[in-house]
Amino acid sequence: MATYSCEKCGMAVNATCAKCDKPLVNDSIDKPDGSSVQVSKCPEGHGKIKSPMCCGEDMSCSI
Repeated sequence: MATYSCEKCGMAVNATCAKCDKPLVNDSIDKPDGSSVQVSKCPEGHGKIKSPMCCGEDMSCSI
């Protein structure tokens, strides 16, 4: 399961898919400008979300 944590305050979150209750997994998507965005996605293909935010910044997740 992808665990996102805040580098500033130490807050951490885990997430599951509301449709199948499976843990979301860490992934990234490539943008047209060549940069990438970290996301969490359902392993069953129900969708993906952008990484959560805390203290005004994206929380990080080790791949």
